[in-house]
Amino acid sequence: MPDNDARGLHYARTAQAQQLLGLLRSARTARPALAVISGGAGMGKTALVEGFLESDAGREDTLILRAAGAAWEQQLEFGVLEQLLAKCPDGAGNAGWPGPGGSPADALRASGETVLAVLDTLAGKDTTLILWLDNVQLADVHSLQALLYALRRVGPLALLTILCVDPGRGGPAAGLADLLSIPGAAAIRLGPLTPDDVLAMWRGAPGPGLTASGARALVDHTGGNPALIGPLLEQFPVSVWSEGPDTLPAPADYVASITARLNGLPPDGASLAEAAAVLGVRSPLALAAELAGITDVVAAVDAAHAAGLLRVSTAGPETRLEFPLPVLRSAVYQHLGPARRAALHTAAAAILPAPAQRLNHRAAAALLPDAALAGELEETAEGFASAGAWHRAADAYATAARLNPWAPAREVLLAKAVDAMVGAGELPRAVAALDALESFAPSPRTDAVRGYLAVLRGRPAQADALLQKAWTNVDPATDAGTAARICQRQVLHALARFHGRDLVSWAERARRLAAPGSPPAVEAQAIEGLGLGAMGRYTEAVKSYEAADRLPEQSAQHQRIDMGKGWLHLAMDRVEEARAELAGAVPTEFAHGSQRISLWAHGWLARTDFALGAWDDALTTVEHAVAMQEESGVELTRPLLHWSGAQIHALRGNWDAAAHHLERGAAASDSYATMLLPFCLAQAQVAETRADYDGVIRALIPVLRMQRDNGIDEPGFWPWQDHYANALVMVGRVAEADAFLVPHEHLAARRRHRSTLARLAYVRGRIQAAAGDLDAARTSFQGGLAQLDSLPLPFARARVKFAYGQSFRRAGKRREAAAILAEARELFAVLGARAYVERCSREIRASGVSTAVTAGHTGTVDAGTGRADPGAPAGPDDLTEQEKAVAALVASGLSNKEAAAELYVSVKTVQYHLTRIYAKLRVTSRSGLAAIYVGKRSGAAERTAQARPQ
Repeated sequence: MPDNDARGLHYARTAQAQQLLGLLRSARTARPALAVISGGAGMGKTALVEGFLESDAGREDTLILRAAGAAWEQQLEFGVLEQLLAKCPDGAGNAGWPGPGGSPADALRASGETVLAVLDTLAGKDTTLILWLDNVQLADVHSLQALLYALRRVGPLALLTILCVDPGRGGPAAGLADLLSIPGAAAIRLGPLTPDDVLAMWRGAPGPGLTASGARALVDHTGGNPALIGPLLEQFPVSVWSEGPDTLPAPADYVASITARLNGLPPDGASLAEAAAVLGVRSPLALAAELAGITDVVAAVDAAHAAGLLRVSTAGPETRLEFPLPVLRSAVYQHLGPARRAALHTAAAAILPAPAQRLNHRAAAALLPDAALAGELEETAEGFASAGAWHRAADAYATAARLNPWAPAREVLLAKAVDAMVGAGELPRAVAALDALESFAPSPRTDAVRGYLAVLRGRPAQADALLQKAWTNVDPATDAGTAARICQRQVLHALARFHGRDLVSWAERARRLAAPGSPPAVEAQAIEGLGLGAMGRYTEAVKSYEAADRLPEQSAQHQRIDMGKGWLHLAMDRVEEARAELAGAVPTEFAHGSQRISLWAHGWLARTDFALGAWDDALTTVEHAVAMQEESGVELTRPLLHWSGAQIHALRGNWDAAAHHLERGAAASDSYATMLLPFCLAQAQVAETRADYDGVIRALIPVLRMQRDNGIDEPGFWPWQDHYANALVMVGRVAEADAFLVPHEHLAARRRHRSTLARLAYVRGRIQAAAGDLDAARTSFQGGLAQLDSLPLPFARARVKFAYGQSFRRAGKRREAAAILAEARELFAVLGARAYVERCSREIRASGVSTAVTAGHTGTVDAGTGRADPGAPAGPDDLTEQEKAVAALVASGLSNKEAAAELYVSVKTVQYHLTRIYAKLRVTSRSGLAAIYVGKRSGAAERTAQARPQ
């Protein structure tokens, strides 16, 4: 937490601080400004203004006068103004206030004129005056009336007035409503902090960073109250906010305040609140009353309610007690001494109906090791884990570890707890739990746990070292369980590297060592099929999943099978099957498995919807999954999730959104292959959409440098080859593209992989068209389209048609090209790919064929010169279609080289067209051409506006 509370909250309230800064800038130009900051107690009104004044208003030419209302001074006439003006320099505020006598109107006028005179004296061209009144709702009436009079009549002064008011505290004083509704007043309302606000509040603090999940936990715990969040961040390490919600603490001062309230209650009221705290944030009233041992329940509830400690809810089948905030429950619970807590938990275990609840309270009451109780907790945890209830499993394993008296058993239980935390999507909590494992001597099990976390955090070198060390030191003959778990981690490590051979090898070892149906055995089998697929052994991969499908459908482990099978089927062009399987692997509710697996499933589900053309669904999946990923801290899946977002937004022309996804999905060059590949592909696809083919090549260079025996070239998994080869052709490196393409064509033909054959065929067609062999090119393009017949891949089909039309337009086959480009444009339009719709339109215009042929008409028109009246002044409409295309691109700011790449013509051709364009339009520069096109767009917009119905 930053050292200065006000500064920290200032960061959290950035938008509001910027609003105040804007008002201050206005005041400094002699335009008086008024800000009314409203918010409940603890919302940070005072801290916001203090931080603003310290950061933005602390200049020598600024005079700050501050006063605050107080309940005990509300009857003191002009008390607030006297407090304010007493701080004026050189006695400027030595005002005399009207004494008794005279009419109220005369008194108001006199006091208001006094305030005006003081303001005129203090605020001048060399000084900006800031008046800050805090707790305005507690100010005396006379001060408010005088201030209101002055502010309504103030002239052009360098004056900023800031009023802070809590609408929920104290009755509104007379004149307050008028004061807060002065015309032009800026209303700044402060509500609870959001998780993003809390992360901003933490900015600049030393030590480990606050995670997104930790920020959300703080907001949920405190209701977003800054007065509670600030002290919590100061008093506790950030690792606390990765723990379970039942153990989150309350600030020391807040506990003392709540203790004072409890001490002021009747005994039954205090007992009821304490019993409710032991039972949780919400509990049945009857149960809490029984635990508290009280008979006059109504009186006890009324007392606790009046003190603001408890609320009563009659919604549902039973009357319940609720603490207004979880932090309030924590404060009451912390108020209890250890003996009182243990007694209440023991009593709760005796009266609660559910065995799991009774076990939890027995564990909470136990302060010393208890082997029998630890054994019960471990058995319960195993049941939760087998059902996929990972959060509850993690809690039970961790508690069992605390109570187990035998150190080796504690180590095993803690390792299982970490695994369950990861399954629950609580990676920050799992990382924090590593501190407990540090107390044990290094062992294969603890090294495997650390290696597992390194994989999920996207740290391949660290993961490799730890997992290799664990495997070297384990003895499978005496500890088959640990050995199987290490193999399982190695399977995940190999998948993240996308190394099919290593993956299959480790999966086979895991299945030999692990008990049938255990998580290591199931996950190994679930992922083994992907390894086989990455090696091109698709028949074996399918058989592997057929065997895995024999698991019960409702098993939590079946989620892994569905995810792996869905990913494999997507790679095999069985897209609709893939979608059903991946959608089934997405949920993470009770009995549905791991959030880690769900994140993988989300990423590939988005890719599947992209391939199917369901782009809105894909973006919805991405948005949901990105929020999950940020909460969970699983870095391994981050680039995969942002890949689809970047590509779809680019295709739709949403460049800022595409750039945002690229930034958030970035991966370093030493990242896992499954992180670097989607990031490089996203960069390349965004660049290709912009017709930046040099950018495509740069983006894919890291992929070229990857080792080639790991499966990244296997058709269907990572579709990068056509993007790279196509970019080579487009920048004139045709021979290099040809050499690059040949081995990939041979591999795709051996695998009979239809979508890859189609993607490579359009590049082959470009190469042949560039060589002048149009018959061969036509065969390649049409062959590529034939490969896509019956495959539900609309974007893939549109890309082949676009390349076909663009290549043939370059080769002079304008009529054929225009027809094909029109078909591509229609496909892109259906998908919402506006960027390619515009590119198709430019290509059609550049073909010189009128739009009639592209709309289905039989006639064609060669544009020629297009001049109806050669003597009339030339304009953009007088250009040929080719010249219009060149002029539009150059006027938009593209260089000759960039325009040539976009239109797939030579730079000399662009230069030739520009010479004719300049002559026709009577301009001599690119800026002159741009001015004509800007004027044309403005005129078109004006005509459109005039034609629009009013």
